[in-house]
Amino acid sequence: MKKSTIEEIKERFDKDVERFSNLDTGQVATIDAKISLELITEAAKRIVPNAQNLLDVGCGAGNYSLMMLTKTPDLNCTLVDLSKPMLDRAFERVSEMTKGDVTILQGDIREVGLRENHYDIILAGAVLHHLRDDADWERTFEKLFKLLKPGGCLMISDLIRQDTELLNDYIWERYGDYLEGLGGKIYRQNVLDYVEKEDSPRSMNYQLDLMKQVGFKKVEILHKNMCFGAFGGIK
Repeated sequence: MKKSTIEEIKERFDKDVERFSNLDTGQVATIDAKISLELITEAAKRIVPNAQNLLDVGCGAGNYSLMMLTKTPDLNCTLVDLSKPMLDRAFERVSEMTKGDVTILQGDIREVGLRENHYDIILAGAVLHHLRDDADWERTFEKLFKLLKPGGCLMISDLIRQDTELLNDYIWERYGDYLEGLGGKIYRQNVLDYVEKEDSPRSMNYQLDLMKQVGFKKVEILHKNMCFGAFGGIK
C-alpha cells in the first residue's frame, strides 16, 4: 500500500485539533498513553533536573510539553509540528503554563532549522512512526542527537513493531482484539487500515540501537505494552 504523504498527514492533523487537545479522546486507540506520558516526562526531569530548554517534536496540541511543565516549570519551549492549527493551539496552551519563551516552528523535523547543542530535553510523542526508510530514521536520530546538550535526553513514546515477524503478527492480533473491545469490529478495521496507510513504525530494539549508533551514551526502556512503548537516550 502506498503510504500517506507528508502533506496528507498535515491536512489530517489540521482537522483534528480539538480531539488531540484532550489526552482522553485524542489517544483512545493508544495503549497506556497516560502512563507513557508520565514516565517519559518524569524520567526527563530526573535526568536533567535543571533543564532550561525543551524541544517538543511533532507537538500536536501540546500535551507532552504541558506535562513536562508540571514537573519542570518555566522551561523555554520550542514546539515543532506540520500543522499550523495544532501549533496555534499548542502555543496558546503552553504559553499559559510557562514564564519561559515559547517558539513555534511549522515544518518537518528533518528540515526545520534548530540550534545544535541547545536543548536539555527533547520529547517525541507519537511522531517518529511517520519516518519511512532507514536513511530517514538515521538522519532524524543524528539530528536530534546534535540538537541536545551533553547530558540532555531524548524521550520517545510511540507506536512500535517487533523484530520477529511471527511475534509481530501475534502482537498486532492482540492489539486488534483490544481495539475491537473498545469499539467493535468496524473500529478495529478502521484503526488498522489507518496504521497501514499512514504509519511505518520500527521496533524498540531498532531505535535503541540507532541511538547508540549516533552517539547516545545510555539508552533506557521505560515501558512496553503490545505495540506501544516508552524509551529514550541520554547524550
